[in-house]
Amino acid sequence: MSTVEGSGKGSSAADQVVPRHVAIIMDGNNRWARRNGVPGPAGHRAGVEAVRGVLRACRDTGVQVLTLFAFSSENWGRPQPEVRALLALLSRYLRNEVRELDRDNVCLRFIGRRDRFSERLQRLMRQSEQLTCNNSAATMVIAVDYGGQWDIAQAAGKVAEQVQRGELAADAVTPEHLAAHMAVADLPAPDLCIRTGGDARISNFMLWQFAYSELYFTNTLWPDFGELEFARALADYSRRERRFGLRSPGDLVAGGGDA
Repeated sequence: MSTVEGSGKGSSAADQVVPRHVAIIMDGNNRWARRNGVPGPAGHRAGVEAVRGVLRACRDTGVQVLTLFAFSSENWGRPQPEVRALLALLSRYLRNEVRELDRDNVCLRFIGRRDRFSERLQRLMRQSEQLTCNNSAATMVIAVDYGGQWDIAQAAGKVAEQVQRGELAADAVTPEHLAAHMAVADLPAPDLCIRTGGDARISNFMLWQFAYSELYFTNTLWPDFGELEFARALADYSRRERRFGLRSPGDLVAGGGDA
């Protein structure tokens, strides 16, 4: 399995360029439920099944890190019955799935605020991370009560504390100083962001980390996003040329930007 990250145009599964880190905005659970004539919570439960399939596809293809946007900072504003159902589903997932993740040698991590969750859910999150922390086959990151603006602000706060303590001069602060305090700073930045459900926006998700990520939008609703859809996203990624603001070899086009 290839885990090479970079530019290039894969022509077959054998030489396909595989992203190290894939981030997914899982959108469309409620619309899937309405389309299928079932209650909203059933759509979220179907979304959990999609998580299982995509995680399996990551292991099969060599993707090292999968980050899932499960609950945003803004989701607290949804109707309270839906919020309670989402958090209950997360609790149930942790109770029922973590031991299987551990058997599969998958490390589970969480990013985002935790203080607004119940102590019981916080405890489940800590226990899940502790149980799987030494696993190395793959890493699954779940973003809960997370927002990209919050992530940047909390990193800036930590850098400001360094400046206040005299450990760092204000005029010496660099992007690298902030990057060191961002969520999952120890992991590679996402190479590919996938958003399901038809909307073409990133909705305050990993704003810092997406600086040079490739974006892939699909109309497929998240519960219907299976391994075949994931393979299509990887194939699309493999055909792209990642230049990170530089030029391709032999590119004679004048001008700036990423053209």
